[in-house]
Amino acid sequence: MPPILSDGRMNSAQAIIQSRNLDALLFWSLENIRYLCGFTGSDGVLIVTPSGGYFLCDSRYWTQAEEEVRGFEIVHYKKKIEGIASFLMDFGLRHIGFESYALSYSAYRSLREKLTPETELIPLDEETRSLRLFKDTDEVDRMKRAIDISTKAFRHLLERIHEGTVEWELSFEMECFMRKSGAEAVSFDTIIASGRRSALPHGKASTKPIEKGDLVLIDFGCRFRGYHSDETCTVVLGEPTPEQKKVYSIVKEAHDRAIEAVRPGIPLCELDRVARDSIQRAGYGDYFGHGLGHGVGLAVHEEPVVNGENQRVIEEGMVFTIEPGIYLPELGGVRLEDMILVTSHGAELLTSLPKELII
Repeated sequence: MPPILSDGRMNSAQAIIQSRNLDALLFWSLENIRYLCGFTGSDGVLIVTPSGGYFLCDSRYWTQAEEEVRGFEIVHYKKKIEGIASFLMDFGLRHIGFESYALSYSAYRSLREKLTPETELIPLDEETRSLRLFKDTDEVDRMKRAIDISTKAFRHLLERIHEGTVEWELSFEMECFMRKSGAEAVSFDTIIASGRRSALPHGKASTKPIEKGDLVLIDFGCRFRGYHSDETCTVVLGEPTPEQKKVYSIVKEAHDRAIEAVRPGIPLCELDRVARDSIQRAGYGDYFGHGLGHGVGLAVHEEPVVNGENQRVIEEGMVFTIEPGIYLPELGGVRLEDMILVTSHGAELLTSLPKELII
């Protein structure tokens, strides 16, 4: 079932056309296509003009498009590039904006060769990335359902973390649980990294057995009706050492300070600074190398990016993660990640697992 579509989504796309003096927008990314017209398949393109919109696909998706696409006229083609070029030329569209991050260079070249010299293909980035920046009630509800599934999966997994258990076995168990519980898919390969491997921020589950005293970093999520969850917890098997407790408490404080600082009107880079300064003051600044967070929605990583460079201000309706971490090669890593919804008063926690140290 596609999201409940609104005129506002089409209006936002047409506003880009007007602001950039375009004849049309060509959408290639499946997330924006789904967002605008409801199509959930794996191939097709969307063309938005000042007066309407068109979904183009081949025979593999004709029936699916008829069932899912709303508010757009469906156009059939046999070959993708030729079909797009024919449509643009038949309608006399000469100034075409496209998602520069979604259209491959080879596809761009092929399309360029099929168009007249007078036709311009104009790369767009920020404008089209930001279309899905603000989440409506239906979108938030779907993310909450994904979070509910992944939360139950984490609690299920905790009962199975024992000395000698292999990382990839736990990862497989968690992913199976999420699928059996109603998830369409996992959001990404579940990260379970123990001992020194937990210092790898994106360390995929390996054949390493978990040992007593290991920090175990678990980053997990799933997709429900198109929308993702994303959360990270760090646990320890057995009694933690004083240094493990210290590092965990530093990350927890940075995590809490950042969430408390969320409010509309402050720049995202300021939020990153709150967490980063907290870790820096504790003497571990060199071991927190990634940004503080990222947007979540139809893609598990989308706008807004929460880092030290993004000057965009926080606004009500944004959904993003807060995930500071410290990664020490000889000790291991700690990361704590929650998803938040920005409200008029601050941050509403969407994820609910406690972030106290789990032993």
